[in-house]
Amino acid sequence: MLQETTLTRVANNSFAAPAPKDIVLQQPLLILILSQLGDFDSLEYAWWLKKDQSLIADLNVVAVGIGDRQSGQKFCDYTGFDPEKLFIDPTAELHQKLGLYSGLQWQFPGLKAGQQAWVNLMLMCAGIASPGTLKEVFRGYIGDKTAPQLFGDEEIVNAPPLPELKGKFFESAGGKGYQRPLELATLRLRNMGEVLGNWSTYVPDASYMTQRGGTFLFDVDGELLYEHRDRNILGFAENMSRPLSFLEKIKFKSASA
Repeated sequence: MLQETTLTRVANNSFAAPAPKDIVLQQPLLILILSQLGDFDSLEYAWWLKKDQSLIADLNVVAVGIGDRQSGQKFCDYTGFDPEKLFIDPTAELHQKLGLYSGLQWQFPGLKAGQQAWVNLMLMCAGIASPGTLKEVFRGYIGDKTAPQLFGDEEIVNAPPLPELKGKFFESAGGKGYQRPLELATLRLRNMGEVLGNWSTYVPDASYMTQRGGTFLFDVDGELLYEHRDRNILGFAENMSRPLSFLEKIKFKSASA
């Protein structure tokens, strides 16, 4: 499916498949099938890629997100994700081919497709047909001693309507060296402010807001080494405390092997 589906590359508006047809790769290939590009999960996943760059230094990382080229460009501008590696799937075609979770799909009489998706999304945020979401929301507020510190002490954090503050602020809430109370919630508030301030750009079609994504890792010979299929909002990783920790457990073949 990943080799047969042609999508739009954000960088130059060209058409290509996110996985090359010649499956002999020079590097292991990590493919992120993101949800809507304005979704909490997509923005947070991209943030972790930037934070844990050492874990992906030897991988070819590409992503597919729901939106259009404008939303893709905005996503890359905000997160720093390489537009050469981001592909757009405006109707979640690839997600459906891969059998990824479409989210809650209750039908409400009199509502248009985008309005239906909005209501279903709100219900999922409340934990309906989205197991683990509320627990993950609470983790953002109460902290997590198994997760790393998210903001550096001197890092400036802008998350309106909160005033500008330094990362050291969170030390007063519980010390340092791990995810402190309110730290992850502040990161998510910053992402929410970015999306709501640019809503029509990030979400050109609200019909697919409940669609979840997945993660697929291939070795240089095309062997599938790892996969994760999202089952809930804020569930883009098996271990949300350290979303890329699965890479630490995998041994890769060399391209010349």
